[in-house]
This record gives sequence, structure tokens and C-alpha cells, in this order.
Amino acid sequence: QVQLVESGGGLVQAGGSLRLSCAASGRTFSNYAMGWFRQGPGKEREFVSAISRSGGSTIYADSVKGRFTISRDNAKNTVYLEMNNLKPEDTAVYYCAASGLIRTTPTSYGYWGQGTQVTVSS
Repeated sequence: QVQLVESGGGLVQAGGSLRLSCAASGRTFSNYAMGWFRQGPGKEREFVSAISRSGGSTIYADSVKGRFTISRDNAKNTVYLEMNNLKPEDTAVYYCAASGLIRTTPTSYGYWGQGTQVTVSS
């Protein structure tokens, strides 16, 4: 099993940038594909990005392509989400999650962090 803790959220102006981090417990972090999801108030959780175990493959939602970059440092048991050119529509709680394989559906992820709030003002 894996425990995940997100950090790096905050308040930013439209057009600004943030870097989210997700720290994982345990000694087998590299065995998991990792994903980022987000959920706005009263909305369904939606896929943002995912990265394979080695970092060789990545997936992005159309809404964030060209603006967000996912990466991982297996030596530090950490996955990152670099967010640039942020828009008010990006406002949400951002969650990291661990899966056996790289996927875009939340039901494919068995382990979740508690989330970190990102608020983008116009």
C-alpha cells in the first residue's frame, strides 16, 4: 500500500504558475504509475495528467496540454505537476494517486492523497 501527501497549492493570479508535489511513503514508489486529478466545488473529479513508472510515458487532459507538465523523481518518492499559464478554470482541489498502470480513469487508481487547493484569480 501507498500513502500520498500533496503540497504546493495556493492562490495565484491568472497567467501565473505553481508547482505541486506529491510525496509517497514506502520503498516501492517506482512500481506505481502516478496520476493527478482535480475536483472543483460541486463537480466530478476529472483527470489531469499521468506518468508511467519509469517516467517514459505521459498523458495529459486536452484542457491542460501545453500548460502543465508532469514529472517524477523516483529517488525522492515524489511526483510533480508544473502548472503554467493558469486560468480561473483550473481552480480546484488537486489530488495525486497511484495506479499499477498509467490510466486516465479515477477508478483505476487505488491510492489517493488528501488533495491541495489551487485557486486562480482573474
